[in-house]
Amino acid sequence: MEAVRRWRADWRYPTTLLCIYGFFSTVKPLEPFLIPYLTGPEKNLTTEQVNNQIFPVWTYSYLSVLVPVFLLTDWLRYKPVVVFQSVTLFITTAMLLWLKSVSAMQAMQFFYGVVTASEVAYFSYIYSVVDQKRYRKATSYCRSVQLLGYTVGSVLGQLLISFNLMSYNNILVLTLVLTAIALLVSCLLPMPQQSMFFHRRHTGQETGTEGAKRHEDGTWDETEHTSIAKISLKEIRDEKAEETETEDKAGVGLDRTEESVGAESCSQVLILLWRDFCQCYSSRQLLYWSVWWAMATCGYNQTVNYVQVLWEHVQPSQNLSIYNGGVEAVSNLLSAATAYGIGFTEVRWEQWGELALGGFSGLGAAALFLMTFVGHIWVCYAGYVIFKCLYMLLITIAMYQIAADLSMERYALVFGANNFGALTLQTIITSVVVDSRGLGLGIIPQFTIYASYFSFIAVVFSLRGLFTIWRAQRNKESTPSVKNEPPEFEEHRF
Repeated sequence: MEAVRRWRADWRYPTTLLCIYGFFSTVKPLEPFLIPYLTGPEKNLTTEQVNNQIFPVWTYSYLSVLVPVFLLTDWLRYKPVVVFQSVTLFITTAMLLWLKSVSAMQAMQFFYGVVTASEVAYFSYIYSVVDQKRYRKATSYCRSVQLLGYTVGSVLGQLLISFNLMSYNNILVLTLVLTAIALLVSCLLPMPQQSMFFHRRHTGQETGTEGAKRHEDGTWDETEHTSIAKISLKEIRDEKAEETETEDKAGVGLDRTEESVGAESCSQVLILLWRDFCQCYSSRQLLYWSVWWAMATCGYNQTVNYVQVLWEHVQPSQNLSIYNGGVEAVSNLLSAATAYGIGFTEVRWEQWGELALGGFSGLGAAALFLMTFVGHIWVCYAGYVIFKCLYMLLITIAMYQIAADLSMERYALVFGANNFGALTLQTIITSVVVDSRGLGLGIIPQFTIYASYFSFIAVVFSLRGLFTIWRAQRNKESTPSVKNEPPEFEEHRF
């Protein structure tokens, strides 16, 4: 029993459970074949209904629940939202299996939007139950296992369809079983005693302060501006801590103190989050990277959501659609390799990063144009793999550049704000371009717009990158005596 108790107290226990949950919740064998399933004899829907009436609901749902779920995740301390995510995922799969009408599929997309919005709880949970020095390792485990789940799901679906081992409905039954396992594992997760904002204990202040210190590898988590800007949350918490110590001396228990902090500081936390938000984005370097993040993620989501419709348009035959799973698996593996390899590149991204954003976004736009106008299924497959790898490469660089100068609290805030911006843009594009109540365009005009959209991103950030390089060269020539000072400090300072 003592060995079991030590194992449950170790950081590996919640990390292992979360990885198991992440794997089983992401194995979705039918996902690469969703369009053939919805437009086939099982559901008997038209491509126009799926494209212009059903799929847009996911975007609207995701945007509408993202902010409430973000706040509730921290307020409820992560685990309840993780369990809720698995329940809604089960409901989504069950509706996809047993219901058929357009309105039912729209309701299914609404629940799937809730599932996607609850993803924040999955990655936030681990930070509340492991030490800060384990953050990087635990995060890499969780992300890798999720990617493994998507890949296994794609390969499994490809094998089941290619060899006629299961029908679409039986594959959904298998998915329900896997989701039920994920639900069971989520219930076994230990309940965190604190969270990043609403249930932060005074002892956690040391962790927040250490965010500005060195890691074991000698790198700094934060530059000057993050340490200064972090004071806003810290001041209030120090005041609360002093009140807590006074109450403890008077006989007030720790549980009551934590409850009062969570209940009484809600409005204060919201105000401080807004203040932190303004201070974070006053850094021009962070702002530029975040703008690209929001714009590119918007275009990426639109492309991934509707690419199966394009594949069906290019090659209506059911015989070719069976390769969708293999293409998804290859794109996931190559994207992971690309993102992993970027960690070994020695490039001054603070100087060359914006030009890289523009140049690679231009290549992504070219891949989209080829997919749209060549009209050959294998060109579409190849263009999709190239586009996805380019996005994963750039988003990895963007995440690293933004996170390098942020504390963990700021991490969740800025990443959430960037995704909210992406969803806002995506909602506008969906309502105008895709939705049947808007223009309701066909799939070829849609992808023409997406390719042109990435071309615009490429032009803007290429020009910005050239300007950044020119300014850096001019500063180097005019001030040679300070050439050894890291240039990012000049850019990042408030």
